[in-house]
Amino acid sequence: MLERERYGARVPNQREQRLIALVAQGLKNHEVATILGTTEHVVKNYLRAIYDKLGLWNRVELALWHEARQHFGDLDPSAQKMASPASPQLGIKPTKWKQSTIVPRPGEDKRSAN
Repeated sequence: MLERERYGARVPNQREQRLIALVAQGLKNHEVATILGTTEHVVKNYLRAIYDKLGLWNRVELALWHEARQHFGDLDPSAQKMASPASPQLGIKPTKWKQSTIVPRPGEDKRSAN
């Protein structure tokens, strides 16, 4: 028996793709649950099943997996459309990463920190 026959296609279904897209935006489990109209417990169960299906360990790997698939067009476009942007009605915004700055050590001049 082939591995594909034994374990299935290992491709997320449409609901899983929608959840992946929301998690990849940086939303927390309870925010994802609110948008999907379910509970945080259900979201955690879905994530566990998705991690197992895709061979991933955490949401960072999941976000990177999602980003790579978006660039190569491997995800179902309807799932991407349904999941973005984050729900403005709920006041939920995607997490934005702050640019880090280098802070000079005490006594060190900012201009000489090249």
